Amino acid sequence: MLLHDVADRINTVADHLPLPDQVHPGPGLSEILDDEVRHLARLLGYLAGESAFRHRATARYPHRVTPSQRRTALALAHAAEPAGAALAALGGAIHCLGILADLSHQGSSRASNRAVATAHQHLVDHLAESRAHLARAAKHLRIAADVRSIRPATAPPTAAPTRTL
Repeated sequence: MLLHDVADRINTVADHLPLPDQVHPGPGLSEILDDEVRHLARLLGYLAGESAFRHRATARYPHRVTPSQRRTALALAHAAEPAGAALAALGGAIHCLGILADLSHQGSSRASNRAVATAHQHLVDHLAESRAHLARAAKHLRIAADVRSIRPATAPPTAAPTRTL
């Protein structure tokens, strides 16, 4: 349940990011990025904190930790890498948005039009990269949760060997 919940929260961040054909530089996108960077940073902090808590618990009480708890801890720690990469990609998107805002105050010329097109494409690329990283993190968490919930099938009882005399 925990891993699916975290995956859902990661997917929510990705769902709030605009798709490539929806990217319109401006204050609205700045607000979206502001909100989603904050949400993702909190999720990354949660992943780090939960990993640290579980690591400490394992060190203090090594005999109480089950394989399922170890797999959960590893899945949460593993999700931190793509979540951090997604956050970094959003940082790149914010940078591109700043460049576009600056270019909007410059005169129109062939060079500035190319610069605007290039910055816009980089913005789209960073948003797509962030979505891909978030999808990878959520997918890994869901796979780990599903593996954890599948119990191995017990072998059917076999008939006791009969003795013949």
